[in-house]
Amino acid sequence: MSDELVLQRKRGRPPKSDGDYRETREALCRAGVAALTAKGFSATGIDEILKSVGVPKGSFYHFFASKEAFGSELIERYAGYFAAKLDRHFLDEKMSPLARIEAFCADAERGMRRFGFERGCLVGNLGQEMGALPEAYRAQLTAVLVDWQNRMARCLEEAKSFGEISADTDCRRWATFFWIGWEGAVLRAKLERKAAPLRVFAELFRAGLRT
Repeated sequence: MSDELVLQRKRGRPPKSDGDYRETREALCRAGVAALTAKGFSATGIDEILKSVGVPKGSFYHFFASKEAFGSELIERYAGYFAAKLDRHFLDEKMSPLARIEAFCADAERGMRRFGFERGCLVGNLGQEMGALPEAYRAQLTAVLVDWQNRMARCLEEAKSFGEISADTDCRRWATFFWIGWEGAVLRAKLERKAAPLRVFAELFRAGLRT
């Protein structure tokens, strides 16, 4: 986020009630996640987030201890949201395991298309900027990616039991490969404003698993 946020702590008017506080804090988090999926951390100004939810600039520190704490909260929020999305797909017993992965990829494409390919992955965006971010984010972002890998590895293990992939498939390694490649595909789709990179990677991933 830009350095335009240089504020005194505890300035501004605090919320009128605990309910107002929670509602405003939640609105700031939603606006922050949207901004970071679109523009990343460095290009996002706190001022624009505050303005988008009608919060006075001087009130920021009533909600977050620091800009770094705000960014950490956004990573945590996004990680929770995305883990729930993965579980909806990867734990869907109405579908075979590989079909679940295909459904996730298709859903991700629809999500990017809905926002005109302007929004990508918050974790991927911040990973690209890591050299300019607080060092504490490195472990936090890595932990999120490892969690996603573990969820996919469990789905691939199910694919083994269904006979969809070879019994000697290294599911953890393939899951790691998926997220390395998928984050790159999301970045390319955002760059080109089209779905082709997502589809190319998803198709080759499936083909490789079945070979």
